Formats: sequence, structure tokens, C-alpha cells
Amino acid sequence: MKKLLTVLGLTMMFMGLNKELHAQYYFYDDRYYDNPILFEVGGSIGAMNCFTDIGGKKGIGKKFVKDLNFGKTQMAGGVYFSAMYKYAIGLRLEGTFGKVLAYDSILANVPTDDIARARYNRNLHFRSNITEFSLMTEIHPLFIFIDWSWREQEPPRYSPYLLAGVGYFSFNPQAQLGKRWVDLQPLSTEGQGFPEYPDRPVYKLKQVNFPVGIGLKYELSSLLNIRGELVYRILNTDYLDDVSTTYIDPQAFLNNLPSNVASNAIALSDRQRNKITGPGGKRGSPAEKDAYFSFNLKLGLNIGRERIR
Repeated sequence: MKKLLTVLGLTMMFMGLNKELHAQYYFYDDRYYDNPILFEVGGSIGAMNCFTDIGGKKGIGKKFVKDLNFGKTQMAGGVYFSAMYKYAIGLRLEGTFGKVLAYDSILANVPTDDIARARYNRNLHFRSNITEFSLMTEIHPLFIFIDWSWREQEPPRYSPYLLAGVGYFSFNPQAQLGKRWVDLQPLSTEGQGFPEYPDRPVYKLKQVNFPVGIGLKYELSSLLNIRGELVYRILNTDYLDDVSTTYIDPQAFLNNLPSNVASNAIALSDRQRNKITGPGGKRGSPAEKDAYFSFNLKLGLNIGRERIR
């Protein structure tokens, strides 16, 4: 009987120890230890910019940052909630709010023999608010490939990471006509939805995107952390700026739109200086989709660390 009680006692002790080991991951410091899953809630502030057919730099249109004008960068912000497993892999739900814009007049100072002069003469511009909700995975290599719970040294307070996921965003390109800002999508500026141009469907103002990015996280304390993050959005549309293909016959606007709407469409679809091309002339390039990106500073509140009693 005594042996049985001893065995039962040791079993209960082992079960309790095993439960405790599963309940805690490692000690954060001499006052807190971490659970395997930690939650985080926070906010961000930063900047947003875009890559579209409008604007850019001198010369032929280039890819990515080589064609970026930092002068059109706008403010952005957001809120997020995430769950992190052993600091290695996280799942984040985030809302991001910002604005993008571009204008061909930014190329006013390029030489007259520069190929970018054609974009300046095109004389288009746009602005759009962006509202995005995304679900992203964080991957932290320092904690995936190193198990700090078995090391005598404390885990690092910093962690570089990769981001990838899926988002759902809304946009609404507008252009200025006199002192008014006019929504461009209802104008079908390139004949979208017109029977004369059956290969040009009306684009949707709410679409799926694919955010990818990099970041660096630093633990300020047991409760707070700060992050720097760059996130690029891969889009399925070339109409973030309402520009993609060619100019259309102005008569198509009169055939398909109410007269007051048609007059706005005619004025905003073709704003060329000296009317260098007519219907069928190049307005944009459908070869590459548009994109936008943001750089954010984030402040997060950790939830789930337990104080040692």
C-alpha cells in the first residue's frame, strides 16, 4: 500500500511538472515568464506610396523604387491584433488606412528630349483613399532555427522577420476638375463597360491583394515592443490610378453616359497638352499591375506574460 501511494504521488508530481512545463516557455526576466502563445495588440503610424502608370521619374518607366517619387508620399496608420507561438510564427489581423496619389506634372523639369516628357504631356493625376484589412503570417528566423528555451543565455530582445498574407482593400481614384474632385470609375475613362470596348470590363473598387514585407521587432519591456515594417501590396488591378490602356473615341462617352457625366468623362479622360495623340493612342501600359506600399512604426502591448509570484 505504501509503495502504491508512493507511485501515485510521484505520478501526480510528474503530471503537475509536465503541465507546468507546457504552461510556460521560458523566463522573460526575473519577474516574468512567457507562455508558448503570446498575444499582442497595437497601433501604427507611417507613410504610404504607390507605383502606377502616372508620374514616376525621368527616362523610360522603371521597376520598383527606381521609378518612385518620394515627394508624393502620404501619411498612413493602422491597428492590429496578433498571436505569436514561441516567438517564431505569428498570425496577425490588421487594419491599415492611408492615401495614395500621383501626378504627371511632377515631371515638368525633365528635358524636352527625355522619353518621360510624354508622360508630362499626358498631364494626368489621381488621388485615392485606401482602406485595407489583412491577415498575415509572421516568420521569425532567429526563433525558428534556434530553441532558446534550452540555452543558458537569454533570448535576444530583437527579431527580424518576414511577412506574407492576403488582404481585402478598397480604393476610389479621383481627379480634380476645376475646384471639384470627381470619382473616375463611374466615368469609364478608358471605355470600361462600353459595348464599343468589350474587352475592357468595369473594374471593382474593392479587391483582394497580397501583402508581403519585412520587419524588425524590439522588446522595450515585458509589456511593450516597437517595430519597423515595410509592406508591399501585390495587386490584381492596373486601375489603382484609373489608367491602363489607350484613349477612346469621345463619342463613346456620349453614347453611353448621361450628358453631364459624359462631359466630365471627356474632360478627365484626355488632358494632354497639345493633344499629341487621339483615340487609340497610348494612355497607360497594361503590362504591369499597379501596387502600393507602406512603411510603419508600430507600438505593441504584449498580453500573456505571467508575473512570477
